[in-house]
Amino acid sequence: MGVTNNKGKVCVTGGTGFLGSWMVKRLLQHGYHVNTTTRIHPERKRDLNYLTSLEGAPERLSIFDADLDRPESFGAAIEGCAGVFHVAHPLDFEEREAERVKIDRVVNGAVGILRACVDAKTVRRVVYCSSVATAVFNEEAGGRDVVDEGSWTDVEFLRGLGVFGGAYMVTKTLVEKKVLEFGERHGLDVVALLPSWIHGPFICPYVPDSVSIFMALIRGDKKCYQRLVQTSVVHVDDVVRAHIHLFEYPEAKGRYICSNVDITIEELHEFLSINYPQYPLPSTDEFENLIRVKFPVLSSQKLLESGFKFENGIQEMYDGAIKSYKQLGLL
Repeated sequence: MGVTNNKGKVCVTGGTGFLGSWMVKRLLQHGYHVNTTTRIHPERKRDLNYLTSLEGAPERLSIFDADLDRPESFGAAIEGCAGVFHVAHPLDFEEREAERVKIDRVVNGAVGILRACVDAKTVRRVVYCSSVATAVFNEEAGGRDVVDEGSWTDVEFLRGLGVFGGAYMVTKTLVEKKVLEFGERHGLDVVALLPSWIHGPFICPYVPDSVSIFMALIRGDKKCYQRLVQTSVVHVDDVVRAHIHLFEYPEAKGRYICSNVDITIEELHEFLSINYPQYPLPSTDEFENLIRVKFPVLSSQKLLESGFKFENGIQEMYDGAIKSYKQLGLL
């Protein structure tokens, strides 16, 4: 691949997850030395072969145990790093845990990680992986055609909607505000990336939630149809490349929305029926009783103006996801 193996050392929190593992893979390809963290697992040692077998991993990947419940445990992984990509976040869409407990843990974990960045004295920038959910849920956004980084989710408004994954979105909003405020207060350069739903191939040994949702029409998973009525999506590799771009781009500042495709369930059905005729799809009659939600278009203009280019569309997302499903024997 012809990489230069001296780009310095960076840390990826949550490197065992969907996005984190793909980020570790890409950073190694870019020539970085990578420290990543995995949540301490009391019952058994995780099989991390999908990370340790990556190209460049034997020479340039170090894996540390760390847990958001104990933010001080991230210090060793961050020590000596020039950059930190904070990706770790519990994905409890089913909301098995009380919102207050989750908020305290994730906010305290994020602040603890940023404190470790300040203490390390080597970290020149932190790129925090947020979500477009932190920008789209307020009374004004509902009446707008386009939403950009100037929009913030109103957490009380969001709680009142009672939407699927609401506690996750509330937590993301509060954490993003906290990390940006912390950066301002402590002179730490913190940038936030706000991706929409992430789809595409995966190297983790399980199906990521967001990929599973976008495979619902192929899998016949009716409970997910509502989430596809009108939505925005971006390829995992573009999200990872955007993180790296914002770390390397000198003028990066504040928040950046990262979303590439806006699509309705009918458009998705048509696309899949034409491009993947081997998979039987539900009849469009099944969509008639779905609740129609007006969702604003997400503007990635700020990211594009910084020189970033999306490289993958809906075709690459599904080609990659289907290939990963097949590798797990699921299709």
